[in-house]
Amino acid sequence: MNSLRLARPGEAEAVHALVQRAYAPYVPLLGRRPAPMDDDFAARIALGQAHVLERDGTIVALAVIEARADHLWIDDLAVEPAMHGQGIGQLLLAFAEAEARRLGLGELRLLTNERMVRNRAIYARAGFGETDLVEEGGLRRVYMARRLGASS
Repeated sequence: MNSLRLARPGEAEAVHALVQRAYAPYVPLLGRRPAPMDDDFAARIALGQAHVLERDGTIVALAVIEARADHLWIDDLAVEPAMHGQGIGQLLLAFAEAEARRLGLGELRLLTNERMVRNRAIYARAGFGETDLVEEGGLRRVYMARRLGASS
């Protein structure tokens, strides 16, 4: 079954390990570790922001989302590298949209690195538009947003 659930306190290490595998290919591209690799997943889990997809008892994907005043912030989406191309990223985005709608929020927002061209293309295909390009902490970050229309 492909449903996400809240991550449990004892899963912080498994979530951390998944994120390390998911973002490792970007280290050479960026010349440094992407920010999600150093996130505090125990804190994210305690705040109810970390959602995981499990298959055969193994965590294979993660969505870290935060409800903000007027939008849902997608802080991190990570998929087990061996499972790319199976629609899991689209499942994560659909989950985020459903959560935003459930919370009465009309927009999804996220950021990615300017050099993460594949991610930018994935988000563009999912209806996100680039709203800003900002240099922060030595990284060129692309902010993206997607307004949610009325539910059908």
